[in-house]
Amino acid sequence: MAFSTLKSKNIQLAPETNRILFVRNLPFKISSEEMYDLFGKFGAIRQIRLGNQQSTRGTSFVVYEDILDAKNACEHLQGFNVLGRYLVVLFYQPNKVSKKIDYEKKERELEDLRQKHGL
Repeated sequence: MAFSTLKSKNIQLAPETNRILFVRNLPFKISSEEMYDLFGKFGAIRQIRLGNQQSTRGTSFVVYEDILDAKNACEHLQGFNVLGRYLVVLFYQPNKVSKKIDYEKKERELEDLRQKHGL
């Protein structure tokens, strides 16, 4: 849906709203097909990326074609029970992720300096 269409319908979206959802607390054994079945009920999906490493298991990114479909899915699937686990569905916010990475990098640099100077 084009921005002009959103504007003409007078729809107000929160600043963090976007087409990409970050999903946590997924059952480890959920398949891509099951994810498409669950999230596809809310609109056309461009891509789903399931976490496949030890540190990313139980998480997923779901990218919708339309921002309103993503908003609808987020509202309806937040807290939804899948195989005994309650989903945590959030809008992906890359700025928050990069800030966390920067913070961790600064912590490592500070620790290296402490060791180097014997503090």
